Amino acid sequence: MSRHALIAAVMVADTALLWLDGTQGWMLAAYAVAVALTMAAMNRLPFAAFFAALALAVLTGGSLALLVCTGFQAGHRISARRDAVVAACALSAYVCALLLVVQRSPGAEEPWISLARVVILTALPLLAGRYVARQREHMRRERALIAEQERLRERLRIAHDMHDSLGHLLSLVSVQAAALQVGSLPPDQQRAVGGLADAARAAAAELHEVVNALRDHDAPGLDDIDGLIARSQAAGTSVMIETSGEAVPLADPKASHAAYRVVQEGLTNAVKHAAGTSVTVSLDWQPDALLISVANPAPRRPPSSVGGSGLRGLTERVTAAGGLLRVHPGPREFRLVAMLPLVPVLAGATS
Repeated sequence: MSRHALIAAVMVADTALLWLDGTQGWMLAAYAVAVALTMAAMNRLPFAAFFAALALAVLTGGSLALLVCTGFQAGHRISARRDAVVAACALSAYVCALLLVVQRSPGAEEPWISLARVVILTALPLLAGRYVARQREHMRRERALIAEQERLRERLRIAHDMHDSLGHLLSLVSVQAAALQVGSLPPDQQRAVGGLADAARAAAAELHEVVNALRDHDAPGLDDIDGLIARSQAAGTSVMIETSGEAVPLADPKASHAAYRVVQEGLTNAVKHAAGTSVTVSLDWQPDALLISVANPAPRRPPSSVGGSGLRGLTERVTAAGGLLRVHPGPREFRLVAMLPLVPVLAGATS
């Protein structure tokens, strides 16, 4: 329903209820204008529109549809504790005024009926609007987290492609140039071939630097895991972290970055395939290695495949750091486990 159609529907509904209650003439027309103006201001001034709807409800005893619409919009716009306090105070004032009117009016409805009407027409729309707003914010943050993960994966894919294709071609050029240098060529051609070989080696070195920059630009590490978990919790994901052993820093930057990516991949998979469930991140420091585990309840509908491009790239990253990565898709729990060495020498020995 469009905005103008909603305004017209609310105005007609509440005006018809007031007309059935016996109000006619210019008072009925003024009330219709007031309802229309309140609905028109609802998007820009949600709390002011809600207060106006409460005032009209006290004065006329109606405004049922107006209360629902403005209450939902006000709840949707609550973004701070101050907004919640203001809405609660306005609702309390409305309840007091309504009960006062009921007590002073002979033959009026029972107080509990008035309270039930307050709950249905004001409190429930406020809570519903707040719930919808929080769900939308939760989904927005989840999409941002997944988009960031996809951006990092795309950057790694470009780095791999550049290294594999361009690096191979430059290596061939360098080898062929070196072979021509030892051949029977005139001195001027040998110098030209030597320059070509030097240029190919320089291009390969620059390519290596660019690939490393793409892979490790602003690369987060083990110390950034707490911030990653905090952002996931702020996005609405229930994450619990467990630590055991004596925490020591990973001496190898590759291993530290791989530890961060393991936790990030586990959280991303939980958001994608088991949204709304709790995630447990475990960091266990052994004498020579760090064991990382990210576990969440198995989704009701298991994913079509286990070990997509994200897990494949993560396996390569962990292996390059001298570690191991395992995926355990059990019937009740999905667990991602990684072992990373604490000392770079061990990483070099195992790779």
